[in-house]
Amino acid sequence: MKCMKCGAEVVEDFTTDIFDLGECVLVIKNIPCHKCSECTEVIYTGKVIRTIEKIIERTKQSITEIAVVDFSKNAA
Repeated sequence: MKCMKCGAEVVEDFTTDIFDLGECVLVIKNIPCHKCSECTEVIYTGKVIRTIEKIIERTKQSITEIAVVDFSKNAA
């Protein structure tokens, strides 16, 4: 696969992403992704995006200001 941003090769990897949910900041670690070897652009598959959305919804229901979640432990 080629990077849509710079055209370099994309490799399978893991990343950490931060989501500002307004009332809460969510940090998700170990997210599977495709990452550009040159510009480090991150690409998520549709399945990963759906899982991130589920994690976000669960986090919104809890009363916390900062949440750190491990993707692999919450993907089920």
